[in-house]
Amino acid sequence: MSRIVMKFGGTSVADLDRIRHVAQRVKAEVDAGHEVAVVVSAMSGVTNQLIGYVDSAGKLADLREYDVVVSSGEQVTSGLLAIVLQSIGVNARSWLGWQAPIRTDGSHGSARIREIEVEDLIRRFGEGQVAVFAGFQGIGPDGRISTLGRGGSDTSAVALAAALKADRCDIYTDVDGVYTTDPRIVTKARKLDKITYEEMLEMASQGAKVLQTRSVEMAMKHSVRVQVRSSFNDAEGTLVVDEDEIVEDALVSGIAYSRDEAKITLIRVPDRPGIAAGIFGPLADASINVDMIVQSYSADGNSTDMTFTVTKTDMDRAVSVLEELRDELKYDALTSDPNVVKVSVIGVGMRSHAGVAKKMFTTLADKGINLQVISTSEIKVSVLLAEEYAELALRSLHTAYGLDAA
Repeated sequence: MSRIVMKFGGTSVADLDRIRHVAQRVKAEVDAGHEVAVVVSAMSGVTNQLIGYVDSAGKLADLREYDVVVSSGEQVTSGLLAIVLQSIGVNARSWLGWQAPIRTDGSHGSARIREIEVEDLIRRFGEGQVAVFAGFQGIGPDGRISTLGRGGSDTSAVALAAALKADRCDIYTDVDGVYTTDPRIVTKARKLDKITYEEMLEMASQGAKVLQTRSVEMAMKHSVRVQVRSSFNDAEGTLVVDEDEIVEDALVSGIAYSRDEAKITLIRVPDRPGIAAGIFGPLADASINVDMIVQSYSADGNSTDMTFTVTKTDMDRAVSVLEELRDELKYDALTSDPNVVKVSVIGVGMRSHAGVAKKMFTTLADKGINLQVISTSEIKVSVLLAEEYAELALRSLHTAYGLDAA
């Protein structure tokens, strides 16, 4: 017997027919003798609809009331799934965030889980009961409903698996695993049997949409074995595990990309102590996250060009902040470009093998692709390219690193 947490996203519970299909998958695990907790998202599109209602009611809504409204989608799904499970002979009940309880901090709209009390839940496992949790929600220190931010149901599931000391947390979605790159662009992309937490974290943060970054961070912190599986077939998925579970580290495990990038360049900024703080401090104060940064010096050594990236949605705000500081920063000009893409080569094998970056740069140069910005970490090399070269870069790099399916 194993203890399993099963999480189903919005597309998996999009309507009653799909909820009935989910119920059959849950029943199969129960019939196999496992203790099962299920975490569900709101039906596909419902959360966006609820957010729309809040925005229409009042643009500067009280975030505590925002949480009350947007958390209701998961409440509906959990109740419906419990009803369907009962109708097919499975002892099940729904749980809302405050009922366990799932305790969070007080950051309404983007709360973080502090503790999950599972004693009652474990007792009910002993009675053969399936717990169906509303994902994405908890209870804050003020005793009010809190939500975990977009993608929070993945985080709910991993946190619950950690608290229950579950053998595995299965994340069911509309893809059947983690691929070496986006199979919609690279037809020779392969599904990975296993991937390390670190690689998955890099893949998620660099644009892969399979798992939310926060859920991977939590899985890594608590050593929760996560499996990404399809809701629509019975194929084995991809296990996200500790590096020790992987016999041999692949040089490169995957290639991620993000189109949600914009490039900003400040031209001829005076080269003096504190200039970087003068640029990036106000951006941080405006809650604008900066990613890649490159600095290039002028021939006279007295000035520098500062190039960095932000998300596309933050580009106009970032430009506005910096334009207001022009007299203080004394730069000559500011340019912005939303037509860029970030491509990242990822693999824990980079720690022990040289030449990964060289192969990336050579491959892209051979295709006539110019690199605008470069950044690296221990297991990742990222480059910024003109958006028009995104697909060519992905296909070329996928082949160059031997990732193509046979």
